[in-house]
Amino acid sequence: MYTEFFGLNEKPFSITPDPRYLYLSRRHADALAHLVYGISESGGFIQLTGEVGTGKTTLIRTLLEQLPERAEIALILNPQLSVKEFLQSICDELGTPKPEDDSVRAIVARLNAHLLKAHSEGRRIVLIVDEAQTLGPELLEQVRLLTNLETPTEKLLQIILIGQPELREVLQRPEMRQIAQRVTGRYHLEPLGRAETEAYVKHRLRVAGCQMPIFTAGAVSELFGRSGGIPRLINVVADRALLAAYARDRTRVDRRLVRQAAAEVFGRRAAAAFWRFGLGAALGVAIVLAGAGVVHLTDRRTEASEPSVGALAERTAAGLPERPRETRVAAALPAETPAAPAPAAPAPSLADLLAQQDTSSTAALRQLFTLWGASYDAYRGAPCMQAVEQSLRCMSDQRGSISELRTMNRPAILTLRDEAGRQHDVVLARLRDESAVLMLGGRSFDVDIAELIRDWYGAHLLLWRPPLPGTRALRPGTRSAEVAWLRRSLARIRGETLDAEPSTLYDGGLEAEVRQYQRERRLDVDGIVGAKTQIAITTDLGAGDAPTLLED
Repeated sequence: MYTEFFGLNEKPFSITPDPRYLYLSRRHADALAHLVYGISESGGFIQLTGEVGTGKTTLIRTLLEQLPERAEIALILNPQLSVKEFLQSICDELGTPKPEDDSVRAIVARLNAHLLKAHSEGRRIVLIVDEAQTLGPELLEQVRLLTNLETPTEKLLQIILIGQPELREVLQRPEMRQIAQRVTGRYHLEPLGRAETEAYVKHRLRVAGCQMPIFTAGAVSELFGRSGGIPRLINVVADRALLAAYARDRTRVDRRLVRQAAAEVFGRRAAAAFWRFGLGAALGVAIVLAGAGVVHLTDRRTEASEPSVGALAERTAAGLPERPRETRVAAALPAETPAAPAPAAPAPSLADLLAQQDTSSTAALRQLFTLWGASYDAYRGAPCMQAVEQSLRCMSDQRGSISELRTMNRPAILTLRDEAGRQHDVVLARLRDESAVLMLGGRSFDVDIAELIRDWYGAHLLLWRPPLPGTRALRPGTRSAEVAWLRRSLARIRGETLDAEPSTLYDGGLEAEVRQYQRERRLDVDGIVGAKTQIAITTDLGAGDAPTLLED
């Protein structure tokens, strides 16, 4: 989903054991060399241990691609078997025909014959047992007996035991001393250090085709601290952080995005201060501190069954549905088409409305999604993630003005603060010259704009639909099909027609056009065609089926 946004060929932080992504830290390089040497020269057992997620399985996959010539591997990934099943699995891996007598003795005899034949042909047989810490005493004893298969000069079978640290404890038991004495090589994989974590992240991004830095130095430090340097946890948190950055239209992942992603992955909320500064849900709920003007994100009145604002953090998307799911939303919303809410009869004052209606974030999000013909489920993921799943984007943690909302011309959730200091989320569905239409509890209410501005400090969230699939922020120097769309769009807005196929390079001339357009629309004049500029352009071109704030 986010690969095109970041210019990647594939997801860089998949947890599948792809040897292409193996980062050979000093410990991993030593372990791999240790295994290769053991297969070529040694006999008996080789023991490789490491914590869950430190890269043992990926290391084994890499080993299989670097086998010495004429080596033959039997790989047992799930040793939770009986002795007979275990031996038969080895024979199956080596392509040894089953004996007519399927007793343990007959299977061992057939296996021994295969090993002798391989030895005579100069082939070396290696048995790799993953998750070896789960081997029971009876099966471990059978594994030991397999090392008795030998010629007068060397062992016929090399055995590599891969497992978690518990494997070391198992082999240290007094009753296991016969096996422990046959271990000719031991190696333990440690988690990555801080510098290795940075190199690991850069390596995986480079393999995935990354051409620019994505994770800031602070993000890498946070990633190391949250994962403890364990590669699998680095992958999971980094993948979630990339997805959250994509949903927010950010090309860099900073410390706060990583912190939010880690809180989601590990099932714990980040510190309360973190949520207050904006990396909880995509919905920003602003509190302006007296005299300080510092925005804090926090939760407020919700029903007991509703999740807090912090619980709305970005979660991994599960693919784009063919059409929005129908959920409980339908029961809470009006039957009329919400894309054009009809003004209601004169309503009570805004203060009365906020006191009488459901102004929770969940209710507001359900209503806003419905205006777009989409659905929001508070228990299925955070709003921006659900928007992405339904071909939408969201702009969250925003501060603006009524004038800017007119330029965007899209319904928005406004975060209000009443005289008692309570916070309320309301959907702004229409804007007129002196009044606005708010949707609360599935109903429309007219309020005076002056009254609305009194309780609104600029915090808002809105949804929008990208003009092209995969459209990202366009910067000077970008070369893509989206740049050609930008050239055509600006020409149409000026009433001009481009004679030739427009260039796909964002050059200096186009930057000057963009800056002029932004100046005319009272947008940030930075030459970057981000979400706000794209929304303004699509509004000028015609909103199509998108819900709008301004009446035609």
